[in-house]
Amino acid sequence: MVQSIFDFAAGQGILLLCDEPMSRHTTFRVGGPARFFAMPEDATALCALLDYAQREGIRYAVIGKGSNLLVDDGGFDGLVIRTPEGELCWEGNTVTALSGFSLARLSACAAEKSLAGLSFAQGIPGTVGGAVVMNAGAYGGEIAQTLLSSTCWTPEGVRTLTAEEHRLSYRHSTYSDHPQWVVLSAAFGLQPGDRQAIEEEMADFAARRRDKQPLEYPSAGSTFQRPAGHFAGKLIEDAGLKGFSVGGAQVSEKHAGFVINRGGASCADVLSLMEQVTRIVEDRFGVTLTPEVKYLK
Repeated sequence: MVQSIFDFAAGQGILLLCDEPMSRHTTFRVGGPARFFAMPEDATALCALLDYAQREGIRYAVIGKGSNLLVDDGGFDGLVIRTPEGELCWEGNTVTALSGFSLARLSACAAEKSLAGLSFAQGIPGTVGGAVVMNAGAYGGEIAQTLLSSTCWTPEGVRTLTAEEHRLSYRHSTYSDHPQWVVLSAAFGLQPGDRQAIEEEMADFAARRRDKQPLEYPSAGSTFQRPAGHFAGKLIEDAGLKGFSVGGAQVSEKHAGFVINRGGASCADVLSLMEQVTRIVEDRFGVTLTPEVKYLK
């Protein structure tokens, strides 16, 4: 299979690496090697690679910037595909981006054009594809407010979803129910606004992030979803777990909703810490925390 997948990738102009450390491709900075790591440059190459993997029975996983991902220390014995970034396509107040385009960069580009609607996303470290899948949001804004449509690869072929067909809710979408589907691109409808006001709002969000979040350490952002009627960080703090650590993994002393890599953390450290936090919070408050971070093994 090694020779055939390299031949296929070369024929499609896809860069393919072997035994690539996933610690280089996650914001947690942990994770063992992927047997194969592919970087298609556009949606056509991405679709061709997904078709090939499905046809050949190759186990695969699709990632963006790895900002919501925890990879096992043993790595991933299959094909990891990083989504392409490409260039933005503007039509009036509508912008279309490939799934691998940086969400924060998209927010900045919209501001440059005096278009409002994505200010909340200026500090979210993920990609457009991941943001659509989980209806990413912050500071009162979320993807659902601007998403017009998305195009995706499915095992049956490429299709386009309308805004309504995404069934967006808190950290959930149609893609959550169809994990095999892969976002190729998404279109967003924005509103004309005042550039200075938009940039001031973004600067305010950035300052609030720096003040409250442990941005100086590797992490995957909020580790747990928000439980109904509660805030995960508040529950963890009230349980006395700020600063609690396992190996190099630690509950941030700055924001208890974040598990950080203090240095040299392994995936096993992070998983053990998350499991213990979940158990202690449930024992103390009767609330079960659900991981927001995805685990790849």
